[in-house]
Amino acid sequence: MIATIQHGNRNYQVQMNKGIDLSIPMKADGDSVKAWYVDPISIEPVIGDGFIGEVKQGGSVNFKNVLFNPHGHGTHTECLGHITEEFYSVNELITDFWHLALVCTVQPEINDKGEAIIKMKHVQEQILANPDCKAIIFRTLPNPLSKKTKNYANTNPPFISEECAQFICDQGIDHLLIDLPSVDPEVDGGKLLAHRAFWNFSGERRMHASITELIYVPEEVQDGVYFLHLSFAAFHNDASPSKPIIYPTKVQ
Repeated sequence: MIATIQHGNRNYQVQMNKGIDLSIPMKADGDSVKAWYVDPISIEPVIGDGFIGEVKQGGSVNFKNVLFNPHGHGTHTECLGHITEEFYSVNELITDFWHLALVCTVQPEINDKGEAIIKMKHVQEQILANPDCKAIIFRTLPNPLSKKTKNYANTNPPFISEECAQFICDQGIDHLLIDLPSVDPEVDGGKLLAHRAFWNFSGERRMHASITELIYVPEEVQDGVYFLHLSFAAFHNDASPSKPIIYPTKVQ
């Protein structure tokens, strides 16, 4: 199925039958990605008053409680409420779900502190060459499948520089997706410089903008422009588990 969308002076053909899922499933076992020192996900049947919420234990249906943290247990989308004293719900702030998105593969640069940083120079050229894109998707190198099962706690993973996040904001990119647990360092004393720059925290805050973390971009996906569907569960919370899907495009 081919759909055509118009953006500015360009028409994009979108291959709607070739969606690529960038989400990492949340699983209640040790073979699941996690970050921020959280315990594994718990999925347990409801048991009580003669009821067992699991068919294999004799129940009539599977009826289970799930305990998880959206920030630490897989692919999630967060809104400005992640860093504000005021409560904001991602389900209320993020209401536009289809976007032209730029996939960029980057090799973080190691500084003299041993930190791996994504800098503005890594994406500036691609962003300026694709002004129609309102979302950016980072694939960091190396890109092993083990990202889908990694425990990121105490690993000091790569992060985005404040300058890079500010550039993305200034270019009007509203949705940032990355294959890391955060756009900021694992330990930064609560500065959260990239989060704050992206959401323009000290100015007119970008209430409609989102950050999606802990995605995985498969090796076969080439850099370039895709049509992104950014969907998430309807949680009344600053973040929610999400399922970003990208579709190949071609300019007519």
